[in-house]
Amino acid sequence: MPAADAGRSGSARPLPDGVGDTADPSQPRWRRTVRTVGPWILTALILVVLVTLAQGLEWAEVWETLTTLHWWQLAVLVLGLLMRQLLNCLPLVWFIDGCSVPRAFQNDQASAVMYAVAPPPADYVTRMAMFGSWGIALPAATAGAVMNTLSFYVIRFGAPLLGVLVMIVTGMYDSAEIVPALLSALISVAILLAIWLGFRDERLAASIGGWAARVVGRFKRGIDIDAWRDSVVAFRHAAYRRVSSALPRSLLALVAMVVVDAGLIVLSIRFVGVPADQLSAVPVLTAFLVAYPLTALFFSGLGVLDAVVIATLLYHVDVDRSLEPELVAAFLIWRVISLGVPLVLGALSLIAWKIELARR
Repeated sequence: MPAADAGRSGSARPLPDGVGDTADPSQPRWRRTVRTVGPWILTALILVVLVTLAQGLEWAEVWETLTTLHWWQLAVLVLGLLMRQLLNCLPLVWFIDGCSVPRAFQNDQASAVMYAVAPPPADYVTRMAMFGSWGIALPAATAGAVMNTLSFYVIRFGAPLLGVLVMIVTGMYDSAEIVPALLSALISVAILLAIWLGFRDERLAASIGGWAARVVGRFKRGIDIDAWRDSVVAFRHAAYRRVSSALPRSLLALVAMVVVDAGLIVLSIRFVGVPADQLSAVPVLTAFLVAYPLTALFFSGLGVLDAVVIATLLYHVDVDRSLEPELVAAFLIWRVISLGVPLVLGALSLIAWKIELARR
């Protein structure tokens, strides 16, 4: 994934000063220390949580449950995962002019694997390099990628409120969930408001760019405020014609993606032998939606989200607690599929792209 490939498009432009830097000696020492040590501290905390929750669990029963899985059940889960990945990439098609579904899918998988194995902004550089090699204008590609990310964050933090609405409709309302859901939804509203303000007026977009540059300038020297203003205005021009139609469709597609993800968990639970009369799909869906902001943590909330959803099902839903080994096994299956298969798809996408470049 050479970064130089990002400039092969004739429309490529340099990023503003300070954008994309991963290590800069001019940053305050405390900031560099936090960026270096922070991920390790977070990983350690997650391990502590996992070890605490795992105490007393009959792992022999978990392993015995895993061995009952059939090959065709894995195939069904992989097909469901492919549907989830397809829904996840559709916003790129709608936000970026000239981006087809196969290329959006390939780009999204390659970006995902780079995000997992390399520090930022490797995933962003990979996206831009691929779009540039396909002749897609860099401002349009950048705008589409940013809007794709913003759309996902709207759904990520709006999911708990959707979960509460499902609870109300199905009669499973839990008042303890309403306050966290509303607070999380405020983040989604703030993102949508920022999108609306940024595209409302060119002068306002330039003002937002200047304000952002001044904020970043407090932490990093050498920020070019005019370059930031120009970049935000260019971003607006590249995306504003598509936002009104692409944003609603993208939000619906991403809601469907989250529901499909929850469906994979339900299938995993069924495949380990838990029938619907012992645990229906609705509690699983609502618990997953309420906990969905935890996907912002390391590896999509690996371990933490799983523990929260399992605890919710065991202690806040009328579910037999003897089913804990089966639930743990189901979530292990879901994690292997939801995290492992995209890594394979991403590696294949990068190899296919490199072969395409070599043939040229």
